[in-house]
Amino acid sequence: MEANKDTAVAKFTEKGYNCCQAVACTYCEKFGVKEEDVFRLTEGFGLGMGGLMDTCGAVTGMFLVISLANSAGDMEQPRLTKMDTYAKIREAAKLFKEKKGSVYCRDLKTENGQQPLLCCTKCVETAADLIDRIEW
Repeated sequence: MEANKDTAVAKFTEKGYNCCQAVACTYCEKFGVKEEDVFRLTEGFGLGMGGLMDTCGAVTGMFLVISLANSAGDMEQPRLTKMDTYAKIREAAKLFKEKKGSVYCRDLKTENGQQPLLCCTKCVETAADLIDRIEW
């Protein structure tokens, strides 16, 4: 895939998308889904799952894109690609954690850590970069 991290960061910093929206919406055109629909679906996933400070929204967006890219979309055989998708998600989570230290918003945004906007921007950038590095 082409480099999309700048687009994801711009959606986050300039357009006001949340971290999940910024990552997931960056890949809508590539996979033929309406950005408006993905934007609406991902609205509640910012700030670590709707402000719960759980899984980072950028990570969640990354997982959504991996699922969209990897799924066979075969509702008659729903297990066809599921295990491969899970493996790709686990690998992406591992790589994100290696780069950022955690996949949890509460760990990434601490009082003593980076400033929240900078932290989130770097998470969006990292998630998009990892998506672009996946071998499909």
